[in-house]
Amino acid sequence: MNSTSSLIAYKDTGFFSKMILDYLDGRQQLTPFYAHPVSVDGIKAAVASRKNYPTNRQLLVQSLHKHYAGQSPTAGQLSNIELLLNENTFTVTTAHQPNIFTGHLYFIYKILHAIKLCEQLKKEMPGNDFVPVYYMGSEDADLDELGHVYINGNKHVWDTKQTGAVGRMKVDKGLLTLLDVIAAEITVQPFGKEIINSMKSCYTEGATIEQATFKLVNKLFGHYGLLVLLPDDADYKSEFIAVAEMELKEQFSNSIVEKTMQTFPGEYKVQAAGRELNMFYLRDDKRERIEKANGRYSVLNTQYSFTEEEVMDELKMHPERFSPNVILRPVFQEMILPNIAFIGGGGELAYWMELKKVFEEVNVPFPVLVLRNSFLLADKNKVERAGKLGFKITDLFKPQQALLNTMVKRESTVQLSLQNEKQEVINFYDKLKTISGAVDSTLMPHTEALEKLAIRNLDALEKKMFRAQKKKYEAQQRQLQKLQSQLFPHNSLQERIENFMPFYAAFGKQFIQSLYDASLGLEQEFCIMEL
Repeated sequence: MNSTSSLIAYKDTGFFSKMILDYLDGRQQLTPFYAHPVSVDGIKAAVASRKNYPTNRQLLVQSLHKHYAGQSPTAGQLSNIELLLNENTFTVTTAHQPNIFTGHLYFIYKILHAIKLCEQLKKEMPGNDFVPVYYMGSEDADLDELGHVYINGNKHVWDTKQTGAVGRMKVDKGLLTLLDVIAAEITVQPFGKEIINSMKSCYTEGATIEQATFKLVNKLFGHYGLLVLLPDDADYKSEFIAVAEMELKEQFSNSIVEKTMQTFPGEYKVQAAGRELNMFYLRDDKRERIEKANGRYSVLNTQYSFTEEEVMDELKMHPERFSPNVILRPVFQEMILPNIAFIGGGGELAYWMELKKVFEEVNVPFPVLVLRNSFLLADKNKVERAGKLGFKITDLFKPQQALLNTMVKRESTVQLSLQNEKQEVINFYDKLKTISGAVDSTLMPHTEALEKLAIRNLDALEKKMFRAQKKKYEAQQRQLQKLQSQLFPHNSLQERIENFMPFYAAFGKQFIQSLYDASLGLEQEFCIMEL
């Protein structure tokens, strides 16, 4: 597989929020909401801050060994696990829920970014070691978000009646049937059978979604030394007991986030709306919010109810039954990992910036926030089709009408602009104003009104001429529309819709390697890959 890549600024894509673009530009109004800039100096500051925090490295390493016991870890993974015992080893983490079959393309991009950044930092700071970590958000219960996948623009939905944390759900016949439907679409490709066989070896009936995702991520990225962290674990949760207790007793996080939002620049959209109490209760097939009222703690939509003493006993006996929500999950992550950089999408970084004061309240270091890498993938066919229309792939980020206007102006052999004629009208009326003004100065406004009317009529004529000419380009317009809808499905970035399987089916393992080769570390630019 041959590929070439080029970079453009995020602001030139039209797909990123003002807040993220301002963050990338280092705008001053956002600096109070994060700890360190995205730079080597920022990383060094995060390392210095992290060294003062007592991460339980022994527990982390024991838990990783426990989870990898049945996974046939690579030599690189085993080495990275052991490195975590050293005080000069730090992690670069990305987090994502266990979407079925990895969900969207950016799942792959985030993980490769963590791997690449670790390698870049090792070169910059050879006295330290850096380990890439994928933190699996397996406690997420939003099956509507996690239970579907797009293959070549077609949406495939997992039909299951299971509830609760998606990571704890089991691979059932419905999911295997869905995989067979997808297989029929992509096994015609050179490496289609290879990726489907990999999927089937991971998604076996009765395995949990967490286990299946763990196996798949390991299969795809294990040789890079990536470690998968499964936070739905009593040992990890035991490290979080003090913060969970504080939240249950005082509901401290909500008031802090509310105060932060009062000082947040009004031009930015609020991302993470917390609750009065930001904890869930996780048991069997349920993950439901805990609410406190009249001195009792009730778990919504269940029979579970506790006094304060009972809920504290439950927390100490069964920490795995308590699950932080979006407000406290980042704190939990940073407590159990010696982490110095977090890689996330625009929405993730935006809500992390609402949480800095929460981190300060519990004395947990805040990592460098790195916007995950983004790619637009275009195969040879699409590059050639764009070329025939007179465009490069980078041009296709522009609105369709703007591109069509460019094409019409470029290709037309007839005159479409009346700019010279308008100038002649202006010159003509300048003379008329002189003539009419000499007769009576009160005639000047009337002459000016006639001039404006004449220009307005010429503007209208120019638009009609352009519209008439555009109709002659209807075939090219359809081609442009089809090409843009393939590269930007649902008027969104390809990576937010499509799955990686069709690309793997076409190019094999080399697809992942090419993405890895093109991945950036701290550079923060959008990458276009021509495959």
